[in-house]
Amino acid sequence: MKKNIAVLPGDGIGPEVTAQAVRVLKTIAKKFNHEFEFKEGLVGAAAIDKTGDPLPDETLELCKSSDAILFGSIGDPKYDNDPKAKIRPEQGLLKLRKSLGLFANIRPIMVFDSLKNKSPLKNEILDNVDFVVFRELTGGIYFGEHSRPTKTSARDVSEYTKEEIERIAILAFDSAKARKSVGLKGKVTVVDKANVLETSRLWRETIQEFSKGYTEIEVEFMYVDNAAMQIIRNPKNFDVILTENMFGDILTDEASMIAGSLGVLPSASVGNGISLFEPIHGSYPQAAGKNIANPIGAILSAAMLLGIAFKLEKESQAIYKAVKKTLEEGYGTIDINSTNPISTEEIANEISENLS
Repeated sequence: MKKNIAVLPGDGIGPEVTAQAVRVLKTIAKKFNHEFEFKEGLVGAAAIDKTGDPLPDETLELCKSSDAILFGSIGDPKYDNDPKAKIRPEQGLLKLRKSLGLFANIRPIMVFDSLKNKSPLKNEILDNVDFVVFRELTGGIYFGEHSRPTKTSARDVSEYTKEEIERIAILAFDSAKARKSVGLKGKVTVVDKANVLETSRLWRETIQEFSKGYTEIEVEFMYVDNAAMQIIRNPKNFDVILTENMFGDILTDEASMIAGSLGVLPSASVGNGISLFEPIHGSYPQAAGKNIANPIGAILSAAMLLGIAFKLEKESQAIYKAVKKTLEEGYGTIDINSTNPISTEEIANEISENLS
């Protein structure tokens, strides 16, 4: 198989962890006789510094002409600490999602047995935790009208349409169906705030009608405040979580702590065409250039790229198994192995060795 992959390293630790993900993909290409071509583009603060634009036209065109996108991270303290900045790194990612029609973010939440002691939760709570969150990406309060009518008031509008809800529901319910076929629960938990918000009432009404086409799937509705508690109290209860943009943003960051480190979890942003794959961690500028960042989230994002974008499930699983074996052997960067840490490059070495 021959495929073109756009590589957008971004800011902070993004270039370091993305380089290791590319390295693992090259190992996969050699092992399974594929040909992957990688082309880099600027995005985020790095792009602002060089072009004044967080998503230059050249980068957008590169993404549109590729078969998939491997994304690093965006963000820089000089923008984070300046609330009045009119051009921000995050605008590049939002524009990219909108331009490519990336309407669904998929985040698997899994617990490696070898990392259970790194989680803030008790081991017995972590047993059999395996769920995935489908977060709507292009609607809601992030993309509604934002205004400051007066100096002492502000306004943010949240809007959704039935069509926006149904298109991500298809992905979530199909995922639950596939998971049920391999022995998992086959349940979709819809997270909303329907006791207060009209948009949530639209979500609930739409899913109640939509789910009639998936009679084999169990459906439950849960208010977002309760969901936030249950993710910590009883995470094994969840199978597929389906929710809107802002709720999904908050809940997925909360759920990521179950795994013991932000550094080990991947994500995918998908739509009707080209998909984007990125680790869930931020740019972590304090670690940039020190070769200490955990590349596993980026490497598992590359595994998701193979499975979702290229339908190479065998190759995707090979990466996951190599990561699992590496962790079981006791290797880890400082976030998961404080007593005997190895570097970003060294753990990628071990994963590549286990792949070979």
